[in-house]
Amino acid sequence: MSVDTRVPAPAETTVSPPPPVRRQPFRRRSRTVVVLAPFLVTLTLGLWGVRRENTLWGDEAVTYALAQRDLSQIWQTAQHIDLVHALHYALMHVLFDLFGPGLLTLRLPSVLAMAAAASAVALLGLRLAGPSVGLLAGLVFPLLPHVQKYAQEGRSYALVCALVAWATYALVTDVGRSARGRWAVYGGTMLLASLLHEFAVLALVAHGVTLLVSRVPRPVLRAWAATAAAVVTGLVPLVLRSAAQAEQVAWIATPVRLPGFALVAVLGLVCAFAPVERRRGRPVRLPVLAVPLVVLPCLLLLAVSLVKPLFVDRYVLYSHVGIALLMGAGLDYVRRLRRSYGTPWITVGVAVAAVAVLAALVPTTLELRTPASRTNDATAVGAALRETGRPGDGLLYLPAQHRYWTEPNPRDTRALTDLALAESPVASHTLAGTELPAPVMAARMLRFDRIVVVHGRAGAHLMGNPQEQAKTLTLRRHFRARATTHVNGARIVLYVRDR
Repeated sequence: MSVDTRVPAPAETTVSPPPPVRRQPFRRRSRTVVVLAPFLVTLTLGLWGVRRENTLWGDEAVTYALAQRDLSQIWQTAQHIDLVHALHYALMHVLFDLFGPGLLTLRLPSVLAMAAAASAVALLGLRLAGPSVGLLAGLVFPLLPHVQKYAQEGRSYALVCALVAWATYALVTDVGRSARGRWAVYGGTMLLASLLHEFAVLALVAHGVTLLVSRVPRPVLRAWAATAAAVVTGLVPLVLRSAAQAEQVAWIATPVRLPGFALVAVLGLVCAFAPVERRRGRPVRLPVLAVPLVVLPCLLLLAVSLVKPLFVDRYVLYSHVGIALLMGAGLDYVRRLRRSYGTPWITVGVAVAAVAVLAALVPTTLELRTPASRTNDATAVGAALRETGRPGDGLLYLPAQHRYWTEPNPRDTRALTDLALAESPVASHTLAGTELPAPVMAARMLRFDRIVVVHGRAGAHLMGNPQEQAKTLTLRRHFRARATTHVNGARIVLYVRDR
């Protein structure tokens, strides 16, 4: 009997592959940082000095005064003037009712809107070129001087910028498909932005060019065209009604603050030449989205201005969304160069350049938080009236439209007699009230020995207006200037009667 001494072959073992790396939580954290960091930076910069030394400038004074009227009065006033801003006044009326009138209530919506816009910029960069571009673009956005300025202003421009930014994000989300829900969000957001300010509609042109250049499928183009047509149709009634109020922009003689806007835009467009890593499955490239948004609204408004001057930098504030995206892509390209070459000189050069840019922004950043950064100072006008006038003195505004400077705080003029006023701004459903006929006004002026006059900038009053002419001629013939107080954008002059 033999014994089998063979050693059994070892059992065949299979090596299982390592478990896949779970990237989803990391991606979610990365996305959270990209969205949240720009929001917090913008919010911090917006809250810093938001009271602007407790001052209002003229346009904010209008918002402050109208927001305290009831909704029916706002609507009736909009039939005479400022129809283009009626929706914003109604929104601020609701907020004043909820939180009480004040500088914080007036300006916080703009701060929050600009912070939301920064998050949209970051998401656009993330979607089109990756998390690094998204984060850099989102952090560049709140540093831009125009963004800092209008983040702290009680007007509609920051809200419009945020709405256009989020509409742009809705546009590029799954752009290869024609989903009805996405187009409804896009169209509704663009319509709301355009109702807050008509020139937001110019962003539609930039979006259309982006889709054409990106060669998206025809169903997507048709869906965009239908949505854009719906937005324009919804805006037409406002455009037709507000066209009758064109005299309220008669002050625009030439493009307003175009050089400063153009400088920032050119810096952004230079960054468009930097190569951008294209993300897989994204038919829209970042420069193809950003460049039209920077260039086309500005050029279209300048083209219209050849017939009727209308260009003001804040009217196309949303172009800074494109500028920030281009700058973020440019900074990311520099970062990739540094990693590719690994030389310390590139690192040193980038660090020096970054410090230099931030240092150059410091004076502007500080100046924007002072009353002098605005065209005028309605609060200073009121303070000068309290110091110059005595109880019983007469009061005049040259021109009459500047009466709205003192409407937010009636205590500034309570001791003075408004010699020209026939009907108050609230009763007349206007911004500055209605004035007495010229002969009546002139006769009333002659019954006073002292008259305090609020003068706007030189040449601001219309000599063709009988009331303004009566004020000027009566002061010239029967009074002499005794004391003058200069404030930002105005002069407060005490006139005494010649005897």
